[in-house]
Amino acid sequence: MNKSEVVIEELLDFIYHSPTSFHTVKNSADILKHNGFSELKANENWYLERNKRYYLNINDSAQIAFVTGSASLDRYGFRIIASHTDSPGFRIKPEPEMLNLKKYLKLNTEVYGSPILNTWLDRPLALAGRLSIATDNPFFPDTKLINVKRPILTIPNLAIHLNRDVNKGVEINKQKGLMPLLAMVTNKFEEKDFLFRFLAKEKDIRIEQIVDYDLFLYEYERGRVMGMNNEFISSSRLDDLALVYASIKALIDVERNKASRVMILFDNEEIGSMTKQGADSPFFTNVLERVAINLGYNREEFFCALSNSFMISADMAHAVHPNYNEKHDPTNKNYLNSGPVIKISANQRYTSDSDSIVVCKELCRRAQIPYQIFVNRSDQRGGSTIGPVSATQLPIRSVDIGNPLLAMHSIRELAGVDDFLNIVKLFNFFYGI
Repeated sequence: MNKSEVVIEELLDFIYHSPTSFHTVKNSADILKHNGFSELKANENWYLERNKRYYLNINDSAQIAFVTGSASLDRYGFRIIASHTDSPGFRIKPEPEMLNLKKYLKLNTEVYGSPILNTWLDRPLALAGRLSIATDNPFFPDTKLINVKRPILTIPNLAIHLNRDVNKGVEINKQKGLMPLLAMVTNKFEEKDFLFRFLAKEKDIRIEQIVDYDLFLYEYERGRVMGMNNEFISSSRLDDLALVYASIKALIDVERNKASRVMILFDNEEIGSMTKQGADSPFFTNVLERVAINLGYNREEFFCALSNSFMISADMAHAVHPNYNEKHDPTNKNYLNSGPVIKISANQRYTSDSDSIVVCKELCRRAQIPYQIFVNRSDQRGGSTIGPVSATQLPIRSVDIGNPLLAMHSIRELAGVDDFLNIVKLFNFFYGI
């Protein structure tokens, strides 16, 4: 394989081994540690140095990593790339076992975010997430990640013979039609705590150790490169793990610089970001201020640093659909493998304005990569992203960009190989200039 092919395979491996936000942060931390980053704890004092690498995890599902600059922070500020770790899907409810007709064992689920529901039907599904385990300190339970790396679940469709209108478009009831089938019941079946016993066996721990969990379904099949010319990436969770991984690569690849480089991986973007680990939390601003204080700057100088900072809010964008091009703006269309997309909204659904757009265009020009412009049709409302939400907490210049994507929020999304390579190049240039 050539270098570009290796990079794409690394992306697909990262996505496959990151089925939940918890695994994304763990895998990112492993990469960072391997590349000289030291872990910080929010409840401990920090002792930072210039030209050093650090990272901090929040709730196991969000992360900030940064490299302190060599020059004056109040003059050069922070160079920030922000993305998010979560994707739409299904969360396992408490007391989830559902015994149907004394034969079928199903799990009770709740929809997380806004997935395209019918794409989850008839797929081999696996289970992953976080187990919470009680400790001697009731305020600080222990946690263990779990990833059942085999297809143990599926959500079967109703046969067309029993649902003749299915191809005319049938609404799926979220409580009735989306319960995944786990097993056929035998005479030895014990319904009580079935899932807890299964999880305990998977992790080789006692069932009484597990007090609670955050568990999600995910598609078992790994992503792959496809297309006549191997130009497409087909995978789950490209939104937004493709840009998460691109920002990780850029952060570890760029050598020392005058400005401090920051990567932020928010959680819960798909449900509005209003959590302690989401973009609508002050934790990001607080961390940046702690960095400034640790490096010897006062609050006045910290505000100067914010004014001299710039953020790329990186979230995937809609490519023109080959079968539904009327759904897109008539004069601003973007396509797969045609460059990163600058996202614009008159109602500030995106943070891009003429000032920050010029910055992004100039970065693309100097990095020698193409770019595209995205605006919604005037009769359609755009989706949300982390840029405008984080702007309520962090008043710095920002541009919203992303890579073009087809089938966004499907269990299987489609992106362009060249677009990923180009946005890695852009992120590297942004951190390195």
